[in-house]
Amino acid sequence: MIKTLTAKAQHVFLAETAVPDPKKEAPGALTDKVDTVLGLMAWVGTAAGVAGVLITGAMMAISMRRGEGSEHMGRLGMVLGGCVLVASAGPVVSFVFG
Repeated sequence: MIKTLTAKAQHVFLAETAVPDPKKEAPGALTDKVDTVLGLMAWVGTAAGVAGVLITGAMMAISMRRGEGSEHMGRLGMVLGGCVLVASAGPVVSFVFG
């Protein structure tokens, strides 16, 4: 008899109380818009990195043609460092917040 009362009490309590689902997102959530903006920023950063490597390479070729020193290696290092930073930003953010 106690088992029957306990089962009925649980049934009534659980039927009246809605269990929240934390994984369910609201329709039209802001996360879709944020993902779109972050994706565009990643593509822009990648394009800027490729353009920076191409421009630095062109400047190095011109300076070698003129016989000047190799002062552009520092610029190339900074551009490649920026490329690594842009490329690793997405996985780091998804690891921290995902």
